[in-house]
Amino acid sequence: MTQAVRAMQAGGPEVLEFSEIDTPQPGPGEVLIDVEAAGVNFIDTYRRSGVYPMDYPHVVGVEGTGRIAAVGEGIERFSPGDRVAWHDAHGSYATQVVAKADMLLSVPEFVRTEVAAAMPLQGLTAQYLATGSHAIKPGEIALVHAGAGGVGLLLTQIIKHLGGKVISTVSTEEKAELSRKAGADEVFLYGEGVDVAEKVRELTDGEGVHVAYDGVGKDTFDASLASTRPLGSMVLFGGASGQVPPFDIQRLNSSGGLFLSRPSLAWFVRTPEQLAKRSAMLFNGIEHGWLDFRIGAKFPLPEAAEAHRALEGRKTTGKVVLTV
Repeated sequence: MTQAVRAMQAGGPEVLEFSEIDTPQPGPGEVLIDVEAAGVNFIDTYRRSGVYPMDYPHVVGVEGTGRIAAVGEGIERFSPGDRVAWHDAHGSYATQVVAKADMLLSVPEFVRTEVAAAMPLQGLTAQYLATGSHAIKPGEIALVHAGAGGVGLLLTQIIKHLGGKVISTVSTEEKAELSRKAGADEVFLYGEGVDVAEKVRELTDGEGVHVAYDGVGKDTFDASLASTRPLGSMVLFGGASGQVPPFDIQRLNSSGGLFLSRPSLAWFVRTPEQLAKRSAMLFNGIEHGWLDFRIGAKFPLPEAAEAHRALEGRKTTGKVVLTV
C-alpha cells in the first residue's frame, strides 16, 4: 500500500485527507518512484478547490523528487535507484507515484532533496521566461511582479546572471529585503495609492522596461502594459489574482507596438532534450552558487492541508515543500 493525500471533494484545504491507497503500477514508458519530497504549487490548490475540473477523490500534486523503485516496459534510460525529479506526475502527494520516463530529470547528488523538489516547476518556469519568452540581453531592464515569490526570486537571479537589471514589486518590507538579496536593482511595495507604472517610469527615466514578467494577472495586467516601453514585451505567465478578462488587441498598438505572450511551461519542455537543456542551466547555477532556491516552508506529508493554507494565505516566500 501507498500513503497519499487525496482531495475527497472540491473545497478548501479541509477536504484533503491522508490515507492509504493501492500502490500504483508503472505501464509502458513509465516508472514507479519512491517519493522523498513533493513541491506545493497553486495548481494543486486550483485542482483541489474545483477551479480546474477534476475527478474526486484524487491524489493531489504534480511535482517532486525521489528514487526509482521499478520501471515499466521499454525503459532503458533509467534503472531502479536512480535519483529523479519531475514537474508533471499527477498524484505526487504520496509515498509512491508513477511518472512518464521521458519527462523526468536526472538529479545530481549535489542537489539537496528539498531543492530537487522545488526546482522543476518554478525553476524551469523562471528559466524559460528569461531565455525563451523574452531572451534577456545585457543591460535590459525587466519588471518582475511578486519578486519574493518562488518564481520571482529565481527569475531575478537568472536575469541578473544574464546581465539584465530588475525592478521588482512586493507586498511587505520583509519581502523587499528578500528580493534585494536575490539581486533586484530596485524594489518597491505595491498596494493602495501606489501607481506602479508611474514608479517604473520614474526608475527608467521615463522609458519603461524592456520586458514585464507578470504572474499575478488581473490586478497587475494594466500596470504591466503601462510600464513597458515601445516595442517591449509583456509576458503574462499566471493569474494569482485572477484571470485577465478579454481586451481589445489594439491596446498593444496604442501602447507602443508591444509584444504580448501568454506562455506555459509545457510548450518549452515538449521533448526530453528540451527538458534536459533547460534544467542543465539550473543545475549549473546550483553547483556554481549563482542560483539559490529558497525553501520558504516545509511540512510533513500528512500536513498538506496546512501547507495549502500557508500558500493560499500568502504567508510564505520562496517554495513550499512536503517532506516524505
